[in-house]
Amino acid sequence: MNEDLRNGPGDGTGTGDDGAGDDAGKAPHLDESVRRIGKAGRATLSSGVDVGRALRKLVSADLALSRSALGRALAWCAVAIIFGASAWLLLMGATIAVLQALGLSWLASIAITAAISLAVTGFAGWRVAAFFDLAGLHATRRQLARLGLFNEDDDDEDDAPSGTRTPAQKRADAA
Repeated sequence: MNEDLRNGPGDGTGTGDDGAGDDAGKAPHLDESVRRIGKAGRATLSSGVDVGRALRKLVSADLALSRSALGRALAWCAVAIIFGASAWLLLMGATIAVLQALGLSWLASIAITAAISLAVTGFAGWRVAAFFDLAGLHATRRQLARLGLFNEDDDDEDDAPSGTRTPAQKRADAA
């Protein structure tokens, strides 16, 4: 009996047919049905394992990118703090010295100091925002949304008019 189950029709070892044989309209035997279901189950499990591995690799790569971006964002944040504080103090001192030499008013010296400090602080803040955006795990979120898991945009889609696309939908379409 076990030998019949292993070498029966439709298992690809023997006649080479698909198990239907001459009786194409008849349902397969119970042992053949169980064999087909088992084969389909193994294929489904194998596919699920492959998807899990791919998702694990994606999450790992996305976390590595996030970690790198977070480190760079913290470095630029430190630059912003250092330049924001020290530039203000140093330029204020230099402005006071220049004030004495050129005869400028206090208002002019403070305005020049503020402009330089705000420019450097603004540049550093822009870089921090750019690197924090990279830390958003966007690729993982897109894939999880495609799988129907952890979709954060479900509530937003109900509120949006039918002809408009949300920014998250536009990002997903671009990918």
